[in-house]
Parts: sequence; structure tokens; C-alpha cells
Amino acid sequence: MKHTITLIPGDGIGPEVTSAVVRIIEAAGVEIEWETHYAGAQALAKFGDTLPKELLESIKRNRVALKGPITTPVGKGFTSVNVGLRKALDLYANLRPVKSLPNVPSRYSDVDLVVVRENTEDLYSGLEHVVVPGVVESLKIITERASLRIARFAFEYARREGRRKVTAVHKANIMKLSDGLFLDCFHRVAAEYPEIESDDRIVDNACMQLVMRPEQFDVLLLENLYGDIISDLAAGLVGGLGIVPGANIGEQGAVFEAVHGSAPDIAGRGIANPTALLQSGVLMLRYINEREAADRIQKALFDVLREGKVRTRDIGGTASTAEFADAIIAKLNRERS
Repeated sequence: MKHTITLIPGDGIGPEVTSAVVRIIEAAGVEIEWETHYAGAQALAKFGDTLPKELLESIKRNRVALKGPITTPVGKGFTSVNVGLRKALDLYANLRPVKSLPNVPSRYSDVDLVVVRENTEDLYSGLEHVVVPGVVESLKIITERASLRIARFAFEYARREGRRKVTAVHKANIMKLSDGLFLDCFHRVAAEYPEIESDDRIVDNACMQLVMRPEQFDVLLLENLYGDIISDLAAGLVGGLGIVPGANIGEQGAVFEAVHGSAPDIAGRGIANPTALLQSGVLMLRYINEREAADRIQKALFDVLREGKVRTRDIGGTASTAEFADAIIAKLNRERS
């Protein structure tokens, strides 16, 4: 089956890692017609807008996008492109699988958990105002609709991917109404999935437990702010943002992205690690039911990392972005022959 997917190369190292990932996906035999569009600094230079209308229309039409890292101009009144995409497309669920990779230096070797973050409300609703000079009020918005929706997403994901447990992370002992509502919605949805274990943790304790024994967690379900913090904390357990995938998913479609920055200091040098975007591409392939190709790409990536002969500089090697991609493609070709 041929798929049409919106491709956003991104800024900085974005075009380099995106090109590498496209080559690998195509080498796996997946038929894709890529519709290339621009966002961020590159789109601003070309079209005078960081989030062009044509890009949004393409994603709405195709319902799937693969996005490289984006640069949002600083100090010029532009809001984050990532936030803009989430709001425009109602991408309410942020999905961040975090798994230890073979032969990649990190503090742990047995992490395999998934962070599910509600994307649309909480303190990130941006509703704040000055009450009187020197006093600012910021409103935390938690709704039943959004809480039920994200909880159901987490349990459906757990069921589909064979995960054993979903843990809600909250501060309902202090914020009894807002986090209390989120927790109540979680328990109501959990009752619909009796085959999946469920529990909850207070957020400060969850952070400590993640650092002490991350292997005890499986799927973590969080509100927007807690999810933002813990998703990066979890990435740090396995080596950082340069190797973990990310996705923002809604009813109108999904955007799969590298969650690291655009690294303008090394742009154009061909040394960036494409692993984060490649793993996001693997998530994307599973989303469009190309699971066999996704599994083969992940196996090829793990085999290259395990052998340790071809490694980019950030993980202790000297290989270029293209050389790393070539090594993965060689594994795929060897498997198919």
C-alpha cells in the first residue's frame, strides 16, 4: 500500500537527519509519497510565516506527518511551532516511548517505559494575568473531557502494544479539585480495562522512584506540565533527547518528530545523530500499520548500535550522519537478500 505523508525537514540539522531517515524508510520497502513543507525559521524566510497554511492543510489531508527539529525565532513575537501545530490540529496526546538502546552510554540499561502526556490544557493553557502590580495569577485548566480522552488513549495504547500497567502521576493530595478530577477520570477509565494493571503516584515521589528504580514503571499518564518535565527526565535515563522518539497524536492526524533541538552549531557538518527521528519514524510506521517494516528498521538500528562499529560522535564514534544511515540500510538489505 502506498502512503502519502507530509514531510517537514526542519531547521539546523533537521534536513540532514530527515534525509537519512527517509532513505532508511524507503530502503525498508515502504512505499511513501512525501509532501515536503516547511515550518519555523526556514518557513519564515520563505513565506513570512512560521506555520504556513499550506503545511496545516497538507497534514489535515494526509493525517500523518514526519517532522525534523524546528527553530522558533527568539524574541520576535513568534509562538512555538510545536505548540502551534498541537493547537491547530488538536494533537491532544504526546507519546514518548523511552527504552535503553544497546551499547549507548547511559546510567541504566533496562529502561522500557512510555510517557503519555496530555497536550492541550493544564497550566500550559496560557491563561494568566496581573492581579495587582507584583502579583500574577496563572490558571490551571483541567477538564473531564480532556482527562477521559487522554486516559483512554493511554489504556488503548497499553492494550495494543501489550503493556502491563498504566500509572497516573498527579498532585491530587494538594490540588484536590484539578488533579483530583484528572485522577478520578483515570480510575473511571481504568475500570474499563480490567486486564491492565493500574495505579497512581504523587508526582514528586514518581520522580524519585524513576531515578531509583525506573524498571518498576511501564506506561506513565500525566497532565501537561508534569508530562513535559518527566518526559525529559525519562529521556535522561537512557542517554538524552538525541535518541528518543516522540509523537503528537489527535483525532485529525498525528505528527511524529525528533524532540531534540535543531542544533545550529553543527548544522551542515553531517555529523548529527538521526536516531531520535528514526525511532519517531518507526512509531509512524506502526501508526500506519506498516509494523513489519517498523520492526525490521528497529532491529537493524539495534544491530548497528550493538556492534558498535559505526557510531556518530555524540555516542562515542566518528561516523557521519550518512555513514550511520548507510550501515542501517546495509543491515536491511542483507536481511532482504
